[in-house]
Amino acid sequence: MPMSEEKIKKFIADAIPDSTVIIEDLKGDGDHYSATIRSKSFAGKSRVEQHKMVYDAFKGKMGSELHALKLKTIPE
Repeated sequence: MPMSEEKIKKFIADAIPDSTVIIEDLKGDGDHYSATIRSKSFAGKSRVEQHKMVYDAFKGKMGSELHALKLKTIPE
């Protein structure tokens, strides 16, 4: 079962509480999303480290419940 936009936002917000998250359903199928995440927690971290923080928020559900997530992370 695909993951809803609200659930994606909740996973990210729970893991990165100071984040601002914008989710876009890329194909209208509830299975391919784009997320733009802005957070002070990203400051001083490489893009790879920032993306790892986001992927870790899903606790292993990436690739199963959430098929595809295109990320854009923005440090504040």
